[in-house]
Amino acid sequence: MWLKSKLTNALVRYLTSETRNYEPFAVSDPDVLESVLKTGDVLLVEGNQRFSTAVKYLTRSTWSHAALYVGAAQGLDNVPDGAPTLIEADLANGVIAVPLAKYAKLNTRICRPMSLTEVEREDVVRFMRDSIGMQYDLKNVTDLARYLIPTPPVPARWRRSLLALGSGDPTRAICSTRIAQAFQSISYPILPNVEQLSEKDCEDCSESVREVLRIRHHSLFTPRDFDVSPYFGIIKPTIERGFDHHQLNWQK
Repeated sequence: MWLKSKLTNALVRYLTSETRNYEPFAVSDPDVLESVLKTGDVLLVEGNQRFSTAVKYLTRSTWSHAALYVGAAQGLDNVPDGAPTLIEADLANGVIAVPLAKYAKLNTRICRPMSLTEVEREDVVRFMRDSIGMQYDLKNVTDLARYLIPTPPVPARWRRSLLALGSGDPTRAICSTRIAQAFQSISYPILPNVEQLSEKDCEDCSESVREVLRIRHHSLFTPRDFDVSPYFGIIKPTIERGFDHHQLNWQK
């Protein structure tokens, strides 16, 4: 047991260490991000850890991490009161609050849930705040070992399923699963399964209500799903702040 614990901790340290070949290309200043972000937004991050490389490859996406923006911190550990704050889950620390400035040097994308009421936004934030302190059972070393090969020779159609291999606890450390649960708690869709009702099942339905949304299990969600979801808007800070290409100063 002692040896397994030591090996697990060593694996976590290795997987969460930074890679040397990360290249930021669309970094937004934290002050600019703060001016655009709204409570309940999902911030996607192109991480620079070894674990991030594996997640990006397996999900065929730029994004390896997701965090929920909860606004100004009030009584949260690790974040000064009043600082713009995210709640996230990571491999080493479980669910924690972190300052927005943590991702000042990484590529990010804002995904905004549309049509939420203020009460629903508060419910999503409360769900994540109540999750702070949750830890993940990392006792199954083989679950972590799958990420030691960042680009395994697996056919594209099987890569996502590789994330669900094993006991499932380190799989849930992929941050998007807890955020997915938060939105599912208010019945907000991300990428639901859509079932078409037959005329026999819905004789009196109009064409517009012959679709039924069925919730996918939260463990199947990855950061990429918020990006491609038709129910989340993509918010780009430069454009939101009034971009005008006529004001650019090009070198002749």
